[in-house]
Amino acid sequence: MTSTDEHAPETDRETDSETDREVEPEVEELAASVSLFEGDEGGLAYAERHALVALLKQRFISARTHPRDWQALVEHERVLRGRLNELFLELHVDPVREVAWKRQAFSETGARFPTLLHDAAWSREETIVLVHLRDRLRQAAAAGEERVHVDREDLVDHVAGFRPPHATDVAGDEKRARNAVASIQKAGLLVGAPTDERFEISAAVESLLPLELLRELLETLREINDPVPEPVEDPLFGAAEPAARQDGQDGEARA
Repeated sequence: MTSTDEHAPETDRETDSETDREVEPEVEELAASVSLFEGDEGGLAYAERHALVALLKQRFISARTHPRDWQALVEHERVLRGRLNELFLELHVDPVREVAWKRQAFSETGARFPTLLHDAAWSREETIVLVHLRDRLRQAAAAGEERVHVDREDLVDHVAGFRPPHATDVAGDEKRARNAVASIQKAGLLVGAPTDERFEISAAVESLLPLELLRELLETLREINDPVPEPVEDPLFGAAEPAARQDGQDGEARA
């Protein structure tokens, strides 16, 4: 399913959401001065600028994936929030899970702001994986488990369980499921190397998939598998209704 699919809920996704592994210059030397290059009129120190760039480039940052940027955010949250606001972006911070991310700001009058973010819909397969990951996190939290791991093949099999009865392209469906797992790993929501067969679920999944978005994703799955669903009683949300498409956040400056 492409980003233009009428069924897929949109949420901001970045084109480059991997952890920045570039070798940094003389960090200590740069940190000693606010002026970092000839003609520099910026007012942020090196650590603050680095954190700001990470927030713009990545879907999210966390204490685990970006420890130095997270520390700079904790110490200078108001300053970084202000810099993002100047770009019509909002900063969201989950201090419990130690995760921070940005979202497009919207005018109270309904006017549209210029945006750096690019909304792209999650594919059907990605949607299934995301809902499953959040569910696994919730189950683990209820059981007192701090970390949750999943196997690549288990995720692929889980997606296969949602294959509509009329679907016949088994090989194509499996390929899309594997691509979905790879995409979510690249986004940082599955912790591990691209070639790993087992991943840890990032705690950021629950922060980035709030209840309202989860409901939309679940309704979208129903809609895709049954274009004209009958209202049913959902034990979690109550009566289900066809999902209305909504432009979402995490719209990444696909920076």
